[in-house]
Amino acid sequence: MRIPSESLRDRWLKAALPLVESTGWTDAVMRRAAENAALSEGEQALAAPNGVNDLIDHLFELAADKMLAELATREIENLRVHERVALGVRVWLDALAPNKVAVRKAAGRGMLPWGAGAAGRRVWRVADVIWEAAGDTATDYNRQTKRGLLSAVILGIVLRWLAGLEGEALDALIMKRLKQVMKLGQTGSKVLKPLLDGLAGMRAK
Repeated sequence: MRIPSESLRDRWLKAALPLVESTGWTDAVMRRAAENAALSEGEQALAAPNGVNDLIDHLFELAADKMLAELATREIENLRVHERVALGVRVWLDALAPNKVAVRKAAGRGMLPWGAGAAGRRVWRVADVIWEAAGDTATDYNRQTKRGLLSAVILGIVLRWLAGLEGEALDALIMKRLKQVMKLGQTGSKVLKPLLDGLAGMRAK
């Protein structure tokens, strides 16, 4: 059963997405969407206390939920770990595809100074879900390394996907980037540790 705040967030996001596609993720759009969804001020505070960022987070969380549901219907036990991760990334992008314009608007917002922190945390959470879906149970520094490296990969892949890359070409890019970053993780963890520590700190804020 979904908790009340999630149901309210669903309503708000559903009302916001058509507006976002033409105007972007702005406070004005959020206010208009709240009116369209008949949300009181109290319901708005419960649904998205951090405003726009909470609704963007919800868009990506719903895609992650759809990704997990889709992976549950597939036989991935015989796949190699990097193949499971690649499949997770691709299925997640497929789940986002109906709202691609809204994702593009969110990416643009994330590139602004005041949006970078929220975008970094958002990508880290997606990387965490994908790794767990792939069967990763690490709890040590290795866990942080995997998620940090996948976060870096996801950013680049999403930008190429937004630029129009799809189909087999998208699959090939995902696999290529994963192989590169896994090799980097095996050989350069000491060099990368300060960067990954910074990403983890950003996630915790």
